[in-house]
Amino acid sequence: MKRTLPVIIALITISLLGIIYVQFKWIQNAALVKEEQLKENVYSILDEVGSQLVAPRPTQNALTVPLMPGMPNNDFYSHFSVTKRYTTFAIKEKLKKAFASRGLGNSPFEFSVFTNVAGNLFANYHDLETDNFQNLLKDSVNNLTFRYALIPPAERMWDAFSADEVMVLILPNYKSFVLRSIGWMIAAAIFFTLTIIAAFFLTVNSALRQKKLSEIKGDFINNMTHEFKTPLATISLAVDALRNERVLQDRQKLEYFSGIIKEENRRMNKQVETILQAAQLDKQEVQLNRKTLHAHDLLASAIDNLRLQLEQKGGVLDTHFQATRDLVSADEVHFVNLLSNILDNAVKYSRENLRLRVSTRNTGKMIRIVIEDNGIGMSRETIGRIFEKFYRAHTGNLHNVKGFGLGMSYVKSMVDAHNGKIRVDSTLGKGSTFILDFPLAS
Repeated sequence: MKRTLPVIIALITISLLGIIYVQFKWIQNAALVKEEQLKENVYSILDEVGSQLVAPRPTQNALTVPLMPGMPNNDFYSHFSVTKRYTTFAIKEKLKKAFASRGLGNSPFEFSVFTNVAGNLFANYHDLETDNFQNLLKDSVNNLTFRYALIPPAERMWDAFSADEVMVLILPNYKSFVLRSIGWMIAAAIFFTLTIIAAFFLTVNSALRQKKLSEIKGDFINNMTHEFKTPLATISLAVDALRNERVLQDRQKLEYFSGIIKEENRRMNKQVETILQAAQLDKQEVQLNRKTLHAHDLLASAIDNLRLQLEQKGGVLDTHFQATRDLVSADEVHFVNLLSNILDNAVKYSRENLRLRVSTRNTGKMIRIVIEDNGIGMSRETIGRIFEKFYRAHTGNLHNVKGFGLGMSYVKSMVDAHNGKIRVDSTLGKGSTFILDFPLAS
């Protein structure tokens, strides 16, 4: 599993990056295709509208005009000049109609029709253009510009004298138009990419959890083996001693070895009970028998359970019960047990000159219980994982600290069950502080 998981993660990552790259190129190519289609449509629109603008009037075929120098321009070129025959509004309406017929009805545009007077002695006409044309003409990056020569059909001899006119059409922000046209493609690509990424992370997370559970299982079996092996060995030795004739004849020794058996049996029962409690917490089968109790009495009970261990360690306990209101709605057994577990840990993970301080005070509608010690303290990693089931701080192969790593997980579950909060402050090598807040009974 250790070797396979990194390979799986690497392969999935490469595949995911490949899919993202292919989708990006696909969208990029789709945008280019849409842009080319847009250009083709616009050129078709210009061709259609341009043909309409240069088409002769019905009277134009019967028109007879003298081609003499000095002839008034308004009489002659008004029949052939687009800028003289149409207004800006009329041309714009024709363009709108052509845009709509090709499914581009919502496309904004600006245009201009101007006369190219170079080499033409008779052309002297006003150009047509929309209001925002000049502003858009300056931006050639975001806007598409199209030029279309308005050339009348060469069927009349006077067409050679007609003005050389050009229509210029600008599509502003054409890139946003192209992106909108392929918006569903982009949305689908993003959706499916995010789905694949989510599936990837869920898969990796599941694999890491399985790996973690496998490690926890191994650690738990090792701890359980050690925890049960020691008392079983002690019981076996005590039983062998009881079979000795000298021991059988000495009542004091009989009581001593039978006491050892009883104590080790009690230890094993306690370990089994701890495992069963953890199983019940997993299944959420623990039922609290809540009563209105004094938190100070429950604390005193937990401290009494600890006094023997504290004396064996040569430790000192200071109590400062400053809370004036200490009534809580709690299950007596579980509340005392959670406090006992914290105090027990403080003793187990202690050094010489152990000093414990237990204090209480009121904070609003809560009672705060603070348990401080000057023990070995905890690292940041340990603080972050202390309430995880089966987690124990790494101590190498040493087994000087007993347990399965279930005590603090039980504490957190019981604090939550009593609607309380727990916080841990600790400095490695200096000690730890557990801060518990519980709501007061109304």
